[in-house]
Amino acid sequence: MKRVLVTGGAGFIGSCFARTLRAERPDAEIVVLDKLTYAGNLENLRLFDGDPLYRFVKGDIADPEAVKDAMAGCDAVLNFAAETHVDRSLLSAGHFLDTDVKGVFVLLEEARRVGVERFIQISTDEVYGQILEGAFTENDPLNPRNPYSAAKCGGDRLAYSFFASFGLPVIVTRASNNYGPYQFPEKLIPLFVTNAIDDLPLPLYGDGKYVRDWLYVEDHARALLFLLEKGTPGETYNVGGGNEVENIEITRRILSILGKPESLIRKVADRPGHDRRYALSTAKLEALGWKPRFDFETGIESTVRWFVDNEAWWRPIKERDVQFREWYQKNYAERLATSKPA
Repeated sequence: MKRVLVTGGAGFIGSCFARTLRAERPDAEIVVLDKLTYAGNLENLRLFDGDPLYRFVKGDIADPEAVKDAMAGCDAVLNFAAETHVDRSLLSAGHFLDTDVKGVFVLLEEARRVGVERFIQISTDEVYGQILEGAFTENDPLNPRNPYSAAKCGGDRLAYSFFASFGLPVIVTRASNNYGPYQFPEKLIPLFVTNAIDDLPLPLYGDGKYVRDWLYVEDHARALLFLLEKGTPGETYNVGGGNEVENIEITRRILSILGKPESLIRKVADRPGHDRRYALSTAKLEALGWKPRFDFETGIESTVRWFVDNEAWWRPIKERDVQFREWYQKNYAERLATSKPA
């Protein structure tokens, strides 16, 4: 692929993919389209300062003109642009539909018009719903249980429909929970790491025994580059790290790495419709030759150390970002006021 459009490329996973693509394919032209909403951060793309093969376009994937500008001359598109946080979708779902469904449609229409060679729609394991035993395969039915996963499911299936109806070379990926450097501190791991650094309470939902499969973000980026070059259009691929861990165990591990007391853990009222467990079978992707490199112990240690060493990246968000502070207050203030020790 000569010119690749990375939508949502100033965000956590998109910027990691852009950096990975530059490292692995140094001759590739990279175009990043990002609206720079609260989770988009140009600091994530400092590597590209002065790069003649890089172009940044500020714009919304739901805006046809911005998409047309960004996609001009591109032969591949990877769509990372999305509203992604379940907690935020429970407070206000409208933006999720605008980006995760309408935005996907606008991208697909333009990709069809210009005739891209590959279109990868980055979806999520949450479209399957919860699973108490075993692991989901790509052929299992979809059963999203919150507004975020329902919106992602709509974009997921809309992308496939453009393959089935129009022959657009679409690949859909469904990844498990990502973690790693540059993750916006609303998600569990970066929120708990940065709170613990400042000796603030860690608001743990319910009994803390919710299970997720954790995928180090660099492994995810490598999987997407692998599928960009070797994946089959019309297919869906699960991408997971093979690291099922309860939230309470993650919390304790973070505190242990930082040398902080477990008294910082506060059990708070659960969120509505909280899925108990997610798990993916990645046999289909691994049969093609991809495997994750990072086990959870290595990945979480590296992630915690990154946040310790990079306060200049996250502290302005937590201390001066009005949107973040308003969201944190709305989501956790009442819960923390009635919390209990773990």
